[in-house]
Formats: sequence, structure tokens, C-alpha cells
Amino acid sequence: MTATRPHPGPPGRGPARRLATAAAALLTVVSLLGSASCTGGDAREQPPDADPPRIVVASGQDVTGKNGIRQQLIDAWNAREGEQGYRARLVELPGSADQQRSQLLGALQSGSAEYDVVNLDVTWIPEFAAAGLIRPLTGAAVKDPDDIIRSVDATSFWDGKRYAVPFNSDVGLLYYRKDHLRDAGASRTDLSGGVTWDELRGLIEAVNDRTRPPGLEDGWTTQLAAYEGRTVNAIEAFASAVPGFGLTDDEGRYTADVAQLTAGVSELRERTAPPYMLAEASSSREAESLSAFAEGRTTFLRHWPYVYPVLYERFEGDLGVTRLPGKAVLGGQNLAVTSSTSERRAAKAAELIAFLTDPDSERCLLRAGFAATRTSAYADPGGPPECRHASAYRASPSASPTGESAELKAPDRFAGGVSYSRDILFPALRGAVQRPRTPLYGAVTRTLVTELDALYGPGRPGDAKVAEHLDEALRALLPH
Repeated sequence: MTATRPHPGPPGRGPARRLATAAAALLTVVSLLGSASCTGGDAREQPPDADPPRIVVASGQDVTGKNGIRQQLIDAWNAREGEQGYRARLVELPGSADQQRSQLLGALQSGSAEYDVVNLDVTWIPEFAAAGLIRPLTGAAVKDPDDIIRSVDATSFWDGKRYAVPFNSDVGLLYYRKDHLRDAGASRTDLSGGVTWDELRGLIEAVNDRTRPPGLEDGWTTQLAAYEGRTVNAIEAFASAVPGFGLTDDEGRYTADVAQLTAGVSELRERTAPPYMLAEASSSREAESLSAFAEGRTTFLRHWPYVYPVLYERFEGDLGVTRLPGKAVLGGQNLAVTSSTSERRAAKAAELIAFLTDPDSERCLLRAGFAATRTSAYADPGGPPECRHASAYRASPSASPTGESAELKAPDRFAGGVSYSRDILFPALRGAVQRPRTPLYGAVTRTLVTELDALYGPGRPGDAKVAEHLDEALRALLPH
């Protein structure tokens, strides 16, 4: 899985126009996750063995915009290699994450695209590894592995072998409107030290009962439409309700039971029940939930780190951000070398991965708004971390309502010396939980989304009944 005096804006711009501009920009950033044009074209347009030789990197769209930080790191590698060295080329895949997964599976299984490196969602690693589409990596592909956050690095392994290196991570965060809390006379307006679900509900009640800001509809919103967002929210609720919870073990075997699932379903239902949650959250994805918060229809929002700079552009000092109550789900992407590439190219691809994931690259990614995967990236809070590989990096205009660099607008240090990166984002990553690890993850997430639809549709059976049906479906799908 990421506020509240209105942004003053340039002279002559009224509050309504500022809100429309900010909301439009927010939706532009979020839409990069769900739909994107294939700006890189087909990898075969330039022969992989052309002079100079090329390494083709396939990835989803970069949310930092056109010529974003991923491309700039690729450019830095090319500059280091010089005219005669291997030239890396980034191919950005269109569509949603599920569509990108299907494209990569089809291309690698059929050999129709000459990809050397693939940027995979952390949940795809077991599937691609078990299918023989990516190869185990040696130590040459990762510099200083002890520096990688342990919870993040665990997503790189399958069957006891390293198949990938974490590139950029992700984790759910809680954003909130400080002005709503302040105007309601709430007991707390700074939640940077953390908050429980009981405290969160109390704060929502205070806002609803005392001030009810214009346009406010409900306390919080999240992503519960029938897609991966529902799975993420469910795993966060299940892991919060059941200590040590996991649907699968490290070998992909089903390990949960009806009692655990019942506790998890109860927690999810309680979190998402009226009058606390915005009603439309049950059909919201990232874009819709972000828009609802930006429009002032909720006080709280569960979202990902990449929206922090943009939301700060909108709300400035009235934006609050903290760790999610309970457990948060780990997201992100890892770099892997395809099995179809030649041994010579695979060796060079491993060198490229080591460069793209080294400590300086991770500082560059953190500066751009991604969650860095290395502990060292969070060592010096207070300002943008030094980024030598892409020293000229500036956020794309599409990532900012004003067209300015988002990195210059979102502070790292808050009142009281609290650091966003060190004290909020970093602990959230370290304590995050994984989604089920299995080569059958696609089928597992579809099962979760389908079975949990009973919570949001007509009839709404009891928690135990929903849990029983979910248990039956997962037992039929997974080894146990």
C-alpha cells in the first residue's frame, strides 16, 4: 500500500479552480498505474545483438512520469558504459498490473519478445520462478545484501533461491486532514507517532459530531473494488486480527483455518462498515479513493507512498501521514533476469540490476517518491537524499499540480523532528506483511476478491459463513 488548509496557489486562482486542478493532476498520476501507452515499443524493433549490444528491460509505467527516475537511472548506466558498452533500453508495458503480468507471461513463454530483465510485482516472483521464466541470481546481481530491508528482500526468493533483487518497494500508509481534526477539537491532531483503529474511529466520530466540514461524507476511504486492492485490504485486516497470520507457508501450501479466517473477515467488516467508511469505497480503486480525499469528502485515506508529494502540493502543512493501524501489506517491484537471454547477456544484465538497485540508486528512488528498499537510504532524514546516479532528477510536471518538482515541495521533517522517511515510511516497510506466496497467486487473489464480495453485496451473510466459503475455495485451489 500513502492534510489542511487549501493550497494558496498562484494569484488569481480561486479555491474551486485550485481543487479541480489538483484533483485532475492527482488522477493523472494515479492513472499511470492503471493504463499507459507502450512508450518503449516492441523490444524487437532494435535487434538485441545490434552494435552496441543492448539489454532490454521490461517494466510497467513509471509513476514519476515521462523520463521518470527509472529511465534516468537507465541513462546513468548507459553513460557509465560508454559508446562501446552494453546499452540498456527500457520498454514500458501498457495496461493494468494484471494485463502486464499476462503480457510478460505470454511473451516469455512464447519467446515473442527479447526481454533480458523484467521488473516484476513482488507477488509474481514465485509464479515466474516456478515456471522457469526467470533464472536464479548469483551474488553479482546484488550489492551489500545486508543493507536491503529484510522484509523487502524476502520477496526476492523462491524455493530457497534468489530470483530477483528489490528495485522499489511499497507499503500502505494513512493520510489525514489535520485541519479537520483541529477544527473538531480532537484529542490528537498529530498522528505521526501512530494510531490504533479504536483511536481512529474515535477521531472520526469527533469530526462527524462536532464540526462536520463542508463536503465531508464519511471518515475514511480505501480501495475495495473487485481487484487487487480488495485483496490488499483483506490481508491487512486478517494479519492485524490474527498474530502471525499467513494464508500460505514458504512453499505455497495453504496454512489458514476457518477460525482464523472468521477473525479476519470480522476485522475487515468492522473496518469497512458505516458510518466510518465512505460508501463508495467498496467500488473504489486508487484513483477514486484519492479523488475522494482530495475533494474533502473524507478525513482519512489509506494509500501508497507515491501520493505523498502530490497531496502535499494540494494541502501543504494541513496534510498528515502516518503508519496504518495494525499491519500493512508490502508492495513493490523486483528486477529479475529472464531464462531466455544468453549467458553472456545474463551476466551483463546482472551487472545492470546491481547498478539499478545499489545504495545510490535507492536514494534516487526515494527522492523521486518511491519507497527505497535499502536501510541506508533512510539514514539521513531532513531533506532529499543525495542522488548521484541521476543528479539532475526533477519530478515530471505530470506529477505536480503546479508543474513544479514534487520533490522540492514535500518535506521529510515534520514538527517535533519527526522524519517522514525514517520514522514513518521505514518502520512501515520493516513491519509490513506479504501477500500469499505461491505460484498460484493469480488464482488466489481472484478467489479472495470473489468470496469477499459477499461483504459488500446484497444479503451480506455472517462472518463465519463467508469464512467457511473462503476456506473451502482456497483448500480446493492450494496444496495443503
